[in-house]
Amino acid sequence: MNKERNKERNQERNKKMNRVKNFEEEYVDINGVEHYLLHYKIRKEAPVLIFLHGGPGQSEAMIAYIVEEYASRNYNIVYYDQRGAGKTYLKNKKARPDTETLKEDLLEIVLYVKRVYQKDKVGILGHSWGSVLGSMFALEHPEHILYYIGCGQVINLMENERVGYLKLKAAIERSGNEKDRKKLEKIGEYPVEGTFDIKTYQKMGKVRKLQGKYHLAAKFDKSMIRMFRESPIMGMADLFPFLAGVTVNMQVMKELMSFDLKRKGIEYQVPVYYVLGENDQQTPVEISMAYFDEISAPDKKIYLIKNAGHIVMIDNMDDYRAAVCEIVGGKIER
Repeated sequence: MNKERNKERNQERNKKMNRVKNFEEEYVDINGVEHYLLHYKIRKEAPVLIFLHGGPGQSEAMIAYIVEEYASRNYNIVYYDQRGAGKTYLKNKKARPDTETLKEDLLEIVLYVKRVYQKDKVGILGHSWGSVLGSMFALEHPEHILYYIGCGQVINLMENERVGYLKLKAAIERSGNEKDRKKLEKIGEYPVEGTFDIKTYQKMGKVRKLQGKYHLAAKFDKSMIRMFRESPIMGMADLFPFLAGVTVNMQVMKELMSFDLKRKGIEYQVPVYYVLGENDQQTPVEISMAYFDEISAPDKKIYLIKNAGHIVMIDNMDDYRAAVCEIVGGKIER
């Protein structure tokens, strides 16, 4: 057993070592915290996107190598680990984020990226929790951005959880799986209005696990573990922020529980594009589409990605890439 495990580890290590390093890493001091930035570049004159990861506190930089390494990419992209997430957390373990602080950090990140790439504006691409941060930035700082792209778009977390829970309940009833029905019954009232605490998180985790089983939410399975292991930027220490993420980001989660994008506004001064998995019930696609129908923007379009759920960029990578490339459009931002 140990020989097989060592062989597997050696194979993973060899894959990492043999991978062409076509990215750049750096740490940048933003508001007193060293932020980790991961750059995938094609050419200086191409447009730049900033990717905002989900969670809160769940870095997606480790899967960038899968998503961004393709020949037809027509944009530069910068992933960064937010305060309280990933490699940024490892450098700054005492830093505890809240929504306003993360918004301030994002503004400084945008200004930094604009300087480095010599751009007047950049694109913002937000996934899941990152779509909350990205939407607010698009509404509040349109002078800095080319367009906003939302994936796994969050409109109202409590509404998401209510709809997702009811669909899970219906799926379990249709399946006739008595064991899962009892698991759901044992969870009790869900979602629970009010503040977010560790008990709420534990309930959410149990719901997510069942949702994953019934293909209603992202599923953390062997394929996901393999992606992490083969990531050229991933080491053993990088697992710790995933375990600590909820505790570190507790204040952000409390604030997210009462978030409603409709109250933030529906009038955008920049183009808005949604790239949504048609099967996403973690952030139910129908809720995102209903809000999208209400917004006004200089340009807007929904890309509904077939055979994809919440992690649309992994579930159907080809169509996700095609959508993002079409949004960027090959236009050069000078």
